Amino acid sequence: MAKIDQLLQLVEKKKVKAYDLSQQLGIHTHFWPYYPPFEMKYFKRKPEHGVNAQYIQSSWHIGTHLDAPRHFLTRGRTIDQLPLEWTFGPGVIVDLRDEMDDLAVYTPKMIEERVDVHDGDILILHTGWYRYAAYGPEPDEERYIHRHPGSHPDMVDWLIKKKIHIWGVDAVSTDHPMDLPIGRFLGKGTFGQCDRVRALCEKKFGGEEAVDKLFPPEDYQLTHNKLFPHDCIHLENLGGQISKPELQNKRLTIVCSPILIEGAESAWTRVLALLG
Repeated sequence: MAKIDQLLQLVEKKKVKAYDLSQQLGIHTHFWPYYPPFEMKYFKRKPEHGVNAQYIQSSWHIGTHLDAPRHFLTRGRTIDQLPLEWTFGPGVIVDLRDEMDDLAVYTPKMIEERVDVHDGDILILHTGWYRYAAYGPEPDEERYIHRHPGSHPDMVDWLIKKKIHIWGVDAVSTDHPMDLPIGRFLGKGTFGQCDRVRALCEKKFGGEEAVDKLFPPEDYQLTHNKLFPHDCIHLENLGGQISKPELQNKRLTIVCSPILIEGAESAWTRVLALLG
């Protein structure tokens, strides 16, 4: 707790500047395919009850959130069981925008060419995809969900080797659409979203065999299934002030504070970058 108190004192004394890396959560927030959207309503209003009070119903996997190991491991730790020291500390924001386009993959090499990542850092990847989110500057829900960048398979061993406990991305998932329902079975036999994503990937990566090699069946939900057993978890749907020029490819302090709720396999999270 002493380290958190020290950080708060620095903010109060204006020794550091805080930047919000969180997406706004509301009824227009893009939601994960097959998951329920965010719902919020009043169940008491001041003219009738003397008070305004609201009720929400939602999955955790919408807006900026932190996935705990329990999301993919039956006996994995839940949000309330995560070590506090995981959720704040030194880290980096890596600006990958110049190499990210529809369905791009990011690699350890791209990261290491831009910034020095230390063992145990909190790692934030800025792909630029936040601009297509519901409250981003160019909202486009199909592009945001169907064609976002994702992890190259090499990311798995590299993250484990770097002892990264928390990393995050300004996109709907850390996994590539071809390692998700989006590229494998979303709308199969009905609306055909997965077939369109597959066709775009084959054009981008050089054909059917190239896609099968880069995204093999065993890599389904790659970063979830292969990293959570190693206590390497992630933030999804980052955004807010992530594009500020002064944050790009910089070492700074990252604070990610999930809602402290017993038994949660994920939780909405406020993420801050502290620079100073």
